[in-house]
Amino acid sequence: MKRFVFIVFVLLLFSDCGNKSNTFVPDRLLSEQEMIDILTDVQIIEADINHQRTQEREHKDTIPSKPIDPVELSRSYYGQLFGHYGITDSIFSQNMRYYTERPAVLERIMDSVVQRLTTDQCGKP
Repeated sequence: MKRFVFIVFVLLLFSDCGNKSNTFVPDRLLSEQEMIDILTDVQIIEADINHQRTQEREHKDTIPSKPIDPVELSRSYYGQLFGHYGITDSIFSQNMRYYTERPAVLERIMDSVVQRLTTDQCGKP
């Protein structure tokens, strides 16, 4: 999760310093709600990958299994995620670019993602 937040922060930083025209529009523009849904799932995926890697490191001497390949694991998870939402990695990347060029909107999206994850973690409706 920290890695993803860092990536979003860097993208926001670069977009703020770049072209202010905001003319880029993705081939398929995802709504703010779709981005909230997708980015919430991205956070869950990243947390699970990190958890699995941590478990592997902590138990590497006791569990005789094939080591986790984080690249393959990420590829599998993100393939399922994109399939679930009917998008491609290119559409996702284009939309991330679009929203990073609109920092106020991306901040609102990320606030909603954090709120949703916090609500889900605490078990509140």
